Order: sequence, then structure tokens, then C-alpha cells
Amino acid sequence: MMRFIMTLLAALTLGALPALAQGNGPLRIEITEGVIEPMPFAAPDFVSDSVAGQELGRNIASVIAADLAGTGLFRQIPNAAHISRITSFESPVQYADWRAVNAQALITGAVSTDGAGRIVAKFRIYDVFSGQELGAGQQLVGTQSGWRRIAHKVADQVYSRITGEGGYFDSRVVFVAESGPKDQRAKRLGIMDYDGANVQYLTDSTSIVLAPRFSPTGDRVLYTSYETGFPRIYVLDVANVGRRELPTQDGTMSFAPRFAPNGRTVVYSLTQGGNTDLFTMDIASGVSTRLTTAPSIETAPSYSPDGGQIVFESDRSGTPQLYIMAAGGGEARRISFGEGRYGTPVWSPRGDLVAFTKQSKGRFHIGVMRTDGSEERLLTASFLDEGPTWAPNGRVIMFTRETQGAQGQASLYSVDITGRNLKQVPTGTGASDPSWSPLQN
Repeated sequence: MMRFIMTLLAALTLGALPALAQGNGPLRIEITEGVIEPMPFAAPDFVSDSVAGQELGRNIASVIAADLAGTGLFRQIPNAAHISRITSFESPVQYADWRAVNAQALITGAVSTDGAGRIVAKFRIYDVFSGQELGAGQQLVGTQSGWRRIAHKVADQVYSRITGEGGYFDSRVVFVAESGPKDQRAKRLGIMDYDGANVQYLTDSTSIVLAPRFSPTGDRVLYTSYETGFPRIYVLDVANVGRRELPTQDGTMSFAPRFAPNGRTVVYSLTQGGNTDLFTMDIASGVSTRLTTAPSIETAPSYSPDGGQIVFESDRSGTPQLYIMAAGGGEARRISFGEGRYGTPVWSPRGDLVAFTKQSKGRFHIGVMRTDGSEERLLTASFLDEGPTWAPNGRVIMFTRETQGAQGQASLYSVDITGRNLKQVPTGTGASDPSWSPLQN
């Protein structure tokens, strides 16, 4: 198992890795690249004493397995191949039977309901080849309708204990749902689990909406709407779908908003008199502060995780490029120097990378680079890829991909920061402009 973990960590890194503890001491490793075979794991149905509980246990185990296998780092051993059958949560694990089917990790669980009708789920994670439990077992309690969240939380624990990184499964994505022909496309805000389940709509499609962005706590969403005829920024409460417009002067256009890490400040672009600059606004008071005064177009700002800097897009050098400046404004330094045009930069939650859209030689790419502009890596290439957003752990990027032609449609895709595991995210309709939430509480 230790040998596998060392190999797994090789595939999880562009730079330094966090410590991973197992056994009697921590394992620390720093590797720059790597490719692995997915880790085989077994996730039998959670056991239960009731028929309804058995179905629930089967569903929970299925979501856990889908979460892990969906990373590209794990491979599920089908239940039909299992030799041992988990019939009791307390029974000793028959490690030899799981070794025989080459399972390296085993997840067991039990599900029941309490007196209030809530779901109670218990789980354990085992290192099969060492014959030891990985960490302590845990118990989770949730509502009947929240069983998927319980499954995501278990999967996050498995992922974290094996990789040493934070999970990202118990999170949501807000996006623009699209329908209708390409030249008359209706757009409304949608919100869903990270894997495309539980889609709900936050607005109707009477007005064009763009660029939704989650708050640092995931309770609010900023977005741009054209309902007045001019782009205006709104802040929406996710729980009750209440919203309000952020004040800007008449005759101006405001767009590309994003929350500061403190959740109280918004940075955005404002066009006035033919010039587009960056501003910040205190949400409570509505007071704005101008950050840039260049004659160029400054847009797509994104804060560093500590709130001290802002990365943004500017054409001050003649073509759109990426720049970083202090959060309070001042001199900016250019960080993009490759061939092509760069835009929509987003700072990683870890603080070490910036994701971006790049247009070069007739193709669009999603890429990442260090905050000093070094180690640029293009992860995708297509007719149109744009608008990256980071998973809460900084490991996966979601973005918009649009197909070519009059019947072309926008869809959401995700990719690991190594460029592996590119896949489409199911949304049920056309979709664009994703924004990934933090982990839910």
C-alpha cells in the first residue's frame, strides 16, 4: 500500500506535496510528474436491517464508487467479483479474500434511520495489504433527501486519507443553463452537485445572464444580467433566491464580478466613456474604489486566496495578456509571455497556480501556470474552451467547451491539472460559465 501511495502521489503533483501520514509516521515526498494505473478498491453495499435501508445502502455505495472512479485515480472492483460478503459492520475483515481480488482499499459501511427519521451512516476504510484500518471509522447523520451528500462526504474522506489532499465531492457548481438555437439562446442560472446531480434553477430565462460566481462561503452568487438593457451586477442568496442589484452609475456597464476572500468586497469591471477599468465595491455600503486608470481594457479579475493580490486580463501590451497587481491597485506585472492571447485568469485555492483561457493558432486551450508566469501547461485544446473554475482542493478544473457550427452547443467539462481525465459533466441542457463552490458545511 505504501508503494502504491508513493506512486499515486507522483500523479497528483505539479510541485511540492503535502505530508501524508500512515502507520507510525508521516510520508513526505516531492515529485513533479507521474502517471499511474488507477488504484483498485472495493465498495460493497452499505449493510442495513431493512429492505428500504438496503436500497439506500446500495445507492450510497454506488455514489461513493462513482466519485472515486471519476477522478481517474481509482478503479472499482465490481461487486460480482467479491469473494467476501459484508453482512455486518462489526464483523472482522477477511483480508485474504480482498487480496485475492487485488483490492488495495476497502470501504465498508452501514446505514439506518434514527427516531427522527434521519439517515445514520457509519463507514470504515481499510488498507487491505497491510491489514489495517486507515484512520478511525466515522458516523454521519443527514436527512432522507440528503443521502447523496452523505455519500460525497464519505468519498471525500477516502480520497483525503489515501492521497493526503482535501476532497472536492461534497461541493456544488453554479452555471448558465442554455437552451434554444444558437442565435436565440435562452440563458438562466442553474445550480447542481459537482457531478451534475440535483439541478435546480435560480433565475428564469427572460434576460441574458452571465458569469455567476460563488461567494467564499457558498451562500451567495454574483452574476451579470442584461434585464435593464445594460449589463448590471446582482448578488443572489442561494437559500432563498433573493437578490439585489449592486449600485453603479447610470450610463455605465458593470460585469465580470468576483468576491474577495473576505466575502464583503467585490472586484469587477466597469465601462464608462468607452474605457474599461477595474473597481472594487464594499457590498454593504455600495461604495466603490477605482483600481486601474489605464486606457486599455482591464477585465476578468480574480483574487489570490489571501486577498492580497489580483490577477486580471488586460490588452495594455496590444493583445490580451495576464497581469498581477496588489489588491489595492498600483503597478501591475505581466505574467503571460507565450504565443497567443490569454484571458479569464482564476487563482487556485492553493495559491500556487493561475488557470486561464488561451487562444493560439486557431485553437482554444485551458491552461495553468505558476503565479510568476513560469511552467505554463496547456491541459486542453478544442474549437472553443474557456472560463476555467477550480475545485475546492485545487486539483481539478471545470470549464466550458462549445462545439463548432450553427448547431454547436456549450457543455461543461472537467480535467485534472496534470491534463489527465478529461470528461464531460452531465447537465441535461447546454451549459456554460461554471463556478465551483467551496466544500459545503
